[in-house]
Amino acid sequence: MRTVHYNEHTHARDSVYPSPFYSRQKEHNKLREWTRWFDYLSVPAYWCADHEYFAGRNACGVFDITPMVKHLVSGPDALPYLNRLMTRDVSKIKPGRVGYSVWCNDQGRVIDDGTIFHLREGVYRICSQEHQLDWFLTNAMGFDVTIEEDTHDVAGLAVQGPTSCAILKDMGLEGIENLTPFGLTYFEFPTGMGTTELMVSRTGFTGDLGYELWIDPEHAELLWDHLFKAGEQRGIRAMGSEALELLRIEAGFILAGTDFLPAMEAVRPTHTRSPFELGLGWLVSFDKGVFNGRQALLEEKKNGSRYNLVKLDIDGNKPANDSYVYVKGGKKIAGTVTSAMWSPSAKASIALASLEAPYGKPGEEYDVEIYYQRELKWSRVMARARVVKEVFWDPPRRRQTPPADF
Repeated sequence: MRTVHYNEHTHARDSVYPSPFYSRQKEHNKLREWTRWFDYLSVPAYWCADHEYFAGRNACGVFDITPMVKHLVSGPDALPYLNRLMTRDVSKIKPGRVGYSVWCNDQGRVIDDGTIFHLREGVYRICSQEHQLDWFLTNAMGFDVTIEEDTHDVAGLAVQGPTSCAILKDMGLEGIENLTPFGLTYFEFPTGMGTTELMVSRTGFTGDLGYELWIDPEHAELLWDHLFKAGEQRGIRAMGSEALELLRIEAGFILAGTDFLPAMEAVRPTHTRSPFELGLGWLVSFDKGVFNGRQALLEEKKNGSRYNLVKLDIDGNKPANDSYVYVKGGKKIAGTVTSAMWSPSAKASIALASLEAPYGKPGEEYDVEIYYQRELKWSRVMARARVVKEVFWDPPRRRQTPPADF
């Protein structure tokens, strides 16, 4: 008999939770500003987003990823279930590895993206931006799997930047330098009354050398203390969501609700995007068999996509937030900017933009309409922009194993 299980306790929630790291965040939060990341309080900036950004690029920035939505999938049919749910071939994500993926509805529209952690044989954890329990359970009919949301059962810290590996070594994580990108491993973490399991993955949302640390929330504060003590001489700094936003744009990473509208939230289906329209066609595996949206995506691959998500290098130093992108000459709208910033590392105004097909080929030039304000006076400028193929930040240390010892 095939069964589907879920944890009823996790299905009902309080309004908002303090993070397991809240007491330590409060000490560092000089601005005393808080925002909400789904079920949790989160910090937009502890003192200065620019300083936190530079910590992530030049030293080590630490970001609380506990609010990331987590689902545990296990059971005899865990792999066939995930292969039915996801667009990529999950069988290629071996135990001890992490893989990036998206999942779609039957129309081939992206519901969300996230990372799949293959914890051990037949046990996976999916980390994503949006709550997905209802969708995961709906798609589990006929599979012998257990699915539960375990967001509140795991505390997490993203430790990102060139000194991150050295700090973890100083913290006592012996051999961490041998962990390859998208790998995960386990350590015994001392608690004072024994040890507890600390999972470390070489993953992150900054496009740089970095790791993510996962632990029982009961020991979250102790983990923070050990980490920051180890990083005292290596420039460690708590980092808020504003700095992380800058880092992920430079790396060319997309964000649900910003660069695409999750299909389950859309009122107008035409406002959603497919994996191909987000530049994620490499995550679609047609040769693995049936999966959600397969037929629609086959037709799109044959007939062409409606949109192209592109990277823009824009003249000047004004961020092009929410700007229209015009065909050269400023008469016809080609699309809109979804994310934008002035990049201190690239020394350029950069953006991600969704353009109507066939626009968006590398090397093409467009005009971007930018509005900005100085001393309450609004100005408008039409800036030239070029579509570029490569991301704006992709240092060799991101892949280097072992990393250089900063």
